[in-house]
Amino acid sequence: MMQNLPWLFLVLPLVAAAVDWLILARRPWAAASVSIISVITTLMLCIAYLCGMQTGTPSNYVWFPVQDFDLSLGLLMDALSMKMMLVVTGIGALVHIFSLGYMKGDPSNHSRYFAGLSIFMFSMSCIVLANSLILTFIGWEMVGFSSYLLIGHWYHKDSAADAAKKAFITNRVGDFGFLIGILLTLGLFGTLHYADMAGHMKVAEGSPVLTAAILCLFCGAVGKSAQFPLHVWLPDAMEGPTPVSALIHAATMVAAGVYMLVRLQVSMGLVAFTETACCVIASVGAITALLSALMATQQDDIKRVLAYSTLSQLGYMMMAVGLLAGQAAMFHLYTHAWFKALLFLAAGAIIVCCHHEQDIWKMGGLRKKMPVTVLCFLAGTCALIAVPGFSGFFSKESILEAALERNNVPLFVLGVVVAALTTFYMVRLCLIAFCGHARTHEAEQAQEAAPTMLVPLLILAVLAIISGYGFVADQLVPYGGFHAADTEWGVTLFAGLGALIVGGGLAWLLYGKPGTLAGKTDPLGANPVSRALRQRLYIDAFYDHVLVGGVQRWFTCLVSCLDDGIIRRLIGQGLALLTAWVGRLLGRIQGGSLRGYTLLTSLGVLVLMLILILLF
Repeated sequence: MMQNLPWLFLVLPLVAAAVDWLILARRPWAAASVSIISVITTLMLCIAYLCGMQTGTPSNYVWFPVQDFDLSLGLLMDALSMKMMLVVTGIGALVHIFSLGYMKGDPSNHSRYFAGLSIFMFSMSCIVLANSLILTFIGWEMVGFSSYLLIGHWYHKDSAADAAKKAFITNRVGDFGFLIGILLTLGLFGTLHYADMAGHMKVAEGSPVLTAAILCLFCGAVGKSAQFPLHVWLPDAMEGPTPVSALIHAATMVAAGVYMLVRLQVSMGLVAFTETACCVIASVGAITALLSALMATQQDDIKRVLAYSTLSQLGYMMMAVGLLAGQAAMFHLYTHAWFKALLFLAAGAIIVCCHHEQDIWKMGGLRKKMPVTVLCFLAGTCALIAVPGFSGFFSKESILEAALERNNVPLFVLGVVVAALTTFYMVRLCLIAFCGHARTHEAEQAQEAAPTMLVPLLILAVLAIISGYGFVADQLVPYGGFHAADTEWGVTLFAGLGALIVGGGLAWLLYGKPGTLAGKTDPLGANPVSRALRQRLYIDAFYDHVLVGGVQRWFTCLVSCLDDGIIRRLIGQGLALLTAWVGRLLGRIQGGSLRGYTLLTSLGVLVLMLILILLF
């Protein structure tokens, strides 16, 4: 019994979701309590395992046998998975608690909301603890389903319903490639179990088939971690409740792609990641980081700024994966989880206290109205823009250092540029939302957040500061044998400080003036470049009008031809006309003339005789 205790990581959230949905549908507080108890229990269980609690190896369960290969489901309890579980359950617990204050007074179904959170926790636990690509894929699809439920929680809003569908469908595109990659992996390694992959590669290093398999698996990460060109769903996912945004953006769904690729690097060995595959992965990550940072510079929705920031930071992580620097990727994933959860939850507290206003140009003066919340947000901002001493500084420096060590100067330079852009748009956000005077009545009436929201913010603020230091990171970074490197004076440090000074100084010059802080619109808004960045470089418009619209029009024509031309006219009406014509023909034969009947009978006998003669 004790040996299978780890299965509680999956059973508890799944049972909580079922109870909330089926039994406590009309008792929201009871449903919230069940979900919170479930996630806190899994967090405590994870801490116990990391502190040395041993219960043996969890049993594997055979799904169904396929000749000499058994598809089995099991859990992999190593340093990578268990430390990642700490991040998932830790942030999940804080998001659940924060949701009590955030959803208070919301007219939607709270039981359905907390059931969705529990399904999400079950799905992420499947991905993190899976011992094979089969269970990973099950969790992969379940997390897509649960995110669909959570993003579309306020389904009465067309924007939320559309965002949920957009996220679900966009992820299906990447998942199709992921499924092909799983099948290729089975052919190349003869197994889908992570523990059995090392040393069982059936093709030579650098084989094109191996490159194809890795890139197909990478397609799944492109969809789930919202990399270019499948990045379009993540900013729209802001239509869901803000705690959902924190859960999706911090360390769970969007981090799953990075975690999966690092897991494959550990299991297959770095030799399986060919030079071509690594080049593609690093390039896609770099492009995503740059484009997202550019788009974030001209967004006015506080959550959308943070969403594009997440895209940019995920690009950093993918770049590190492509550089075969799995330690750096997981280090940044770990620190980013805490400070991005902090930023989103702090933004949620600000939105609630500003009567659900999300436009930063309709805020202002919040540092006096909500000092603790704003201070927590600033702590997350300092970590994000890599201010020395904060966690993001250490992890971002490790990625830039990895680019230099591999002599990849273009990626290093691009990483520094993205760091400067990150500083620019976050300083811009803080100046507009927190400084100056209140621009609207809602901002004037804002007050400090409730304790249920402040406590998670304070915990995350502490972690955003200390999680990058060696005495914490060495123990908790989700990577076996990780050791935080000491900061050294060199190109990386000076480049990071330069990016911080340039980005912050430019933001201050453009948005720090009293006249700008008193305004209600961006002074750069009329600029054609700004308009393009506000419109997401027209990538979404291209998808909507050319790809989606064009495909829909093509399918409409095809369906119209099949339905109207073939089924209705040719088959339906054609058969009816043929039957009528045959009926009329036979009707003429039945004319009532005895001589005619005799003639037809004689002709029939002659035809029958000719057939018999020819056959015999």
